[in-house]
Amino acid sequence: MGFCHKANSSSMLQLFLLTCSCSCFLVGFCTAIDTISVNQSIQDHETLFSNEQKFKLGFFSPVNSSYRYVGVMYNLPVMTVIWVANRDTPLNDSNGKIEISGDGNLVVLDGKRELIWSSNLSISVESSSAQLLETGNLVLRDISNGRTLWESFEHASDSFVANMKLETNLNTNKRNVLTSWKSPSDPAPGRFTCTIEPLEIPNVLEWNGSSLYWRSGPGDGHISSGLPYKKYMYKHGAEIVSDSPGNAYLTFTLLNSSIEIYYALNSSGVLQEKVWSDEKGDWNVTRFSLETECDVYGKCGPFGSCNAKGKPICTCFPGFEPRNKEEWDAENWTSGCVRKTPLLCETNNSAKEDGFLKLKKVKLPHHLKWFPNLIDECRSQCLNNCSCIAYAYNSDGCMLWSESLIDVKLFSSGGADLYIRLANSELGNKKYQKAIIISTTVLSFFIIPLCVYFMWKFSLKYKGKMDTGYPTEKILKDDKFEELPLFKFEILSNATDNFNLINKLGQGGFGSVYKGKLLNGQEIAVKRLATSSNQGVEEFMNEVEVISKLQHRNLVRLLGCCVECDEKMLVYEYMPSGSLDAYLFDLHKKEVLDWHQRVIIIEGICRGLLYLHRDSRLRIIHRDLKASNILLDEELNPKISDFGTARIFGGKEDQANTIRVVGTYGYMAPEYALQGRFSEKSDVYSFGVLLLEIVSGKKNTKFYDDEQGQSLIAYAWKLWNEENIVKLMDQVIYDPKMKAEVMRYAHVGLLCVQEMAKSRPNISTILSMLSSEIVELPLPTQPAFLVSRSASETESSKRSASKCSVNGVTLTIVVGR
Repeated sequence: MGFCHKANSSSMLQLFLLTCSCSCFLVGFCTAIDTISVNQSIQDHETLFSNEQKFKLGFFSPVNSSYRYVGVMYNLPVMTVIWVANRDTPLNDSNGKIEISGDGNLVVLDGKRELIWSSNLSISVESSSAQLLETGNLVLRDISNGRTLWESFEHASDSFVANMKLETNLNTNKRNVLTSWKSPSDPAPGRFTCTIEPLEIPNVLEWNGSSLYWRSGPGDGHISSGLPYKKYMYKHGAEIVSDSPGNAYLTFTLLNSSIEIYYALNSSGVLQEKVWSDEKGDWNVTRFSLETECDVYGKCGPFGSCNAKGKPICTCFPGFEPRNKEEWDAENWTSGCVRKTPLLCETNNSAKEDGFLKLKKVKLPHHLKWFPNLIDECRSQCLNNCSCIAYAYNSDGCMLWSESLIDVKLFSSGGADLYIRLANSELGNKKYQKAIIISTTVLSFFIIPLCVYFMWKFSLKYKGKMDTGYPTEKILKDDKFEELPLFKFEILSNATDNFNLINKLGQGGFGSVYKGKLLNGQEIAVKRLATSSNQGVEEFMNEVEVISKLQHRNLVRLLGCCVECDEKMLVYEYMPSGSLDAYLFDLHKKEVLDWHQRVIIIEGICRGLLYLHRDSRLRIIHRDLKASNILLDEELNPKISDFGTARIFGGKEDQANTIRVVGTYGYMAPEYALQGRFSEKSDVYSFGVLLLEIVSGKKNTKFYDDEQGQSLIAYAWKLWNEENIVKLMDQVIYDPKMKAEVMRYAHVGLLCVQEMAKSRPNISTILSMLSSEIVELPLPTQPAFLVSRSASETESSKRSASKCSVNGVTLTIVVGR
């Protein structure tokens, strides 16, 4: 009995020790899921995951290749490699291993245990371990003291991810460089590299072998004059840091954790921006560098500027001419341009002092010298130095150039102002000016009587049929035009190719809009009033009065006007991306507007309205806010346009009445449509409709829920009551991670379209609601216009006349203005 007891105790002890050993092994294995320690290895069929499994380390084969490589990858359905160990030495089979060597290095071995790749430490350590961090950084540490011995982030491949540093330190000769793959199927180092140039104001540079291929332009830590300012990279905590002379690095932090984004230098030399789409299950890829020919370094040579939309794309600076006319005409611009007239200090004669010509919205040239805190003296510093040929300045200091001005690009928005030095004679030819004055005076003796004659004949012909009440001479004497630049009809006619239909951008309520290009290359939008429109003249005068006094980044900018004979035109800055409705309601183009971009558009419109209602020197009610009146610039930033129906309020005035209701069906507040009463709150109603359209990607004037024929507002209200408002989100950009933000924005939209004007929040409150400064939102009450229609009624409404009478008030419905 005692023997049995003893034997049993011995067996139990052995079992206990075995269990402990196994448990220790298992615990060690489980807790080391992101770590490789000594005596551990990863074989070809195994994978090491980061702690939360965002990244993985393992073996892979590129597309159309049977070779095996070791790399760090995103843990996604689509193979996305951000770092490769054995770029130059692929494995021929699947017998490779990753392990820690006896000297502490992280190594890749083949099936014969021959070394394929090593972290190549400069010193040996007794014991080390490698850990894959949640950032994607593979770190090798000394176990005895935790010191980092090596990390993959300091040995970049072709990819640049959040929290990584792209660095150049001339003092220590440390360089962390992106190097492209040789081809999509070969990770070996290609011919393109991307580095930081650690100047006083650093640049991001891309090289094709030993030739400079692309340059970002000087930056201020968060922005670069060589990049349009909307780029995603500068929205996600990116900054260029120069913490000591000769050292600079580029890094970025994902401020919005719900967005996964990284950058890759592809085998063609294009730095690509990649944003993950859960809906597509793939990356949305756009170009970050080399978007146009003008992005190629020095495309137009010294003293030449590049405009991607120009024909030809290269032009010499004012005061310069092609160095080689034959090459230039053959569109070989690399030799650039030379001065027409030498500078004063180069000739030592008694001519007048040199001056400067301002080039607006440009990518600043390469090879600058920076002088901090010399903003006010920047011009004089350059003028007093004969070798200085240009200057620019920003809030941080003065930039001077003494070498050839190369790699200058023109932007339609963004960029910086560059002042180039010219001989005085190139800044203004007095004889030429005098000739123009004499010619203009002589011609005016003929042109003015002719205009008067034709206006008189025109008035006789149409007397009793049309009386605008705004003859040309009365318009020109109006004080609204005192500070507004006047364009000649001939200039605008030439700019639009005689108002060619090819250049027609759209048809407004009272005229057409054309794209044009001035002689200096500037693109413009010309709004030409229909000569038969009496109502249009009133809008023309009103638009001039309103918008000429306004200036805000979210309002379209008026450049001038033309009033000649019976022609009346407004000249605006050209918006290359067109109107919001062209993207929002197009099944293919709406994908461009992801949720992040839609938030930017919503907040931009809100800030524009806040300026109109509260922050400008005038209080203005727009009265026709809708998707087609929101224009988008090159970077898809919103600008409110079409102020023809806007009204200026006095200091104590908070609402007004009109018997002439103008606007667009579906966007007008009920008190305005039915009673002619408008205020800030009627604009808020229109903004609410627009907000719901942007969230849903659906047009309010169409009907949804076929059984009940509900409008978008009614449909949103129904979803709200069903506690399913998230269903309103446009399915093209649906992302479950955005659920809370979508619900908040839809909630705010419903607050804006409440039936009672006093229940709607003002625009400043709306902005606080959208930015979550106001956490608890009030519950919305029932919206206005919860009208149900049958399909047949909906169709008939589209064919109905454009005017109807509601409670004795004439309601003009101008659809698609």
